[in-house]
Amino acid sequence: MKLVLEFPEEAFSSLRQAPENFGTELRLAAAVKWFEMGKVSQAKAAELAGLSRADFIASLQRFGVSPIQLRPGELEAEVGA
Repeated sequence: MKLVLEFPEEAFSSLRQAPENFGTELRLAAAVKWFEMGKVSQAKAAELAGLSRADFIASLQRFGVSPIQLRPGELEAEVGA
């Protein structure tokens, strides 16, 4: 599926990105945010961003997002405590 978005020319210059890189960065930013909000898993976020899971996890650091998105108590359940 293809999605077409219109942005003003200033968007590219203010973010210091060429239009061809802007779409890639937008996909990654959306995937990171949805992962951070708990709307998608790491695997799904990586797919949405067009990255391998390892590359997606590495990209999280750039956005200041932890690859572990568990709430207190969920970690205990994950490790079987």
